[in-house]
Amino acid sequence: MAGIGNLRSVLAVRDFRRLFGVRILGQFADGLLQSALATFVLFSPERQPTAASVAAAFAILFLPYSLVGPFAGVFLDEWRRRQVLLYANLLRAVLVIGVAALVWNRHDGLDLGVAVLVVLGVGRFVLAGLAASLPHVVAGPLLVTANALTPTTGTIFAAIGGLLGVVIRSVAGGGDTGSVVVLGCAIASYALAALVAATLGKDRLGPDEDTIRNSLSGVLRGLGEGFRQLVQHPVAGRAVLVVMLHRVAFGALTVIGILLVRNTLNPSSDPDDALKQFALTTAGAAIGALIGAVVTPGMTRRIGFVTWTCIAIAQAVPLVTVAAFIGAYAKSMPALMVAALSLGFAGQSAKVSSDTLVQREIDDDYLGRVFSIFDIGVNMSLVLGIVIVAFTCPQSGVSAPVYAGIGVLLAVTALWYSRHRR
Repeated sequence: MAGIGNLRSVLAVRDFRRLFGVRILGQFADGLLQSALATFVLFSPERQPTAASVAAAFAILFLPYSLVGPFAGVFLDEWRRRQVLLYANLLRAVLVIGVAALVWNRHDGLDLGVAVLVVLGVGRFVLAGLAASLPHVVAGPLLVTANALTPTTGTIFAAIGGLLGVVIRSVAGGGDTGSVVVLGCAIASYALAALVAATLGKDRLGPDEDTIRNSLSGVLRGLGEGFRQLVQHPVAGRAVLVVMLHRVAFGALTVIGILLVRNTLNPSSDPDDALKQFALTTAGAAIGALIGAVVTPGMTRRIGFVTWTCIAIAQAVPLVTVAAFIGAYAKSMPALMVAALSLGFAGQSAKVSSDTLVQREIDDDYLGRVFSIFDIGVNMSLVLGIVIVAFTCPQSGVSAPVYAGIGVLLAVTALWYSRHRR
């Protein structure tokens, strides 16, 4: 009941509602943009994706969060954050107009990749600005509720945007025309986010005069200090590494899933069914992650963080490997969903456990820097898994050695981590 009361109290704050609106509109637009990119590059009837094109698309989606994120705070401590939220969203709307023009003219090469990379890089500033602005509109115990509510809801709206983008594209006739219509919706959503940001006072979100300023060199030194903390606290360091190893496997299976549903399980002329099947696979991973999030707190209290993480990863070894074989060679969608669910469960179980171990082991003064390293490591590991498959997997997505390799990686990870149970 107290949680519901805090939620009502947070939502009763007018400026919080406005800041919240900026987030959900912006992340909803992010989902539309990512959906349009996926449907244009990977699920278009005119294009049969290769592992390399899948790798390039996902690298574009994830690299801005890895490379821009740590440095966003340098500028957010110098510029008025309300202005950042206003003009960054307007800039995203303008940039997506350019993306739509490229899609309309059927450009799917480097120029499109750079354009999308810039849009997502600007989006990283928006997310960092929203996080830095939150303490200026809510305080005390309500800040905890706000911190829990805003990122979770933003992620949900991004997923809704992605799914709705698929529907809009289909209603608009599919193909490149449908992708342009989805991008038009994203442009409108970014513009609305800017309009909502404009309703806040120019100085309402800081930075304050006593805000501690940093520099680019200071950020680099901070990342170095965060890395040293992980080396000096091996319990936390191992916890971060085990999540990174899982993300390599997750990235690899993501590419395999796309290639299988697009090039093997469906005719190349029928991308719509492939897109629906990939959405089902993604839903399987999300359900597995939800189960992991619910089960992990109780299990770690009973048997410990490391033991539970080893069990969660070990269960994925046979399930992921065998299900991938069955999915590929028997063309079985349920098998692919089982593989996704198992890997999603393992990943979320490991992440919840690792987050807690890092928070327990690392002094609060260094936590921000350590989690920056953690964030970069996770995203780079995901991209690494995607790139590895791009160079080892055929266009069909059918490759017994790659499936076996994923199983071996997970088994070695669980075995290595189990040696540090104490």
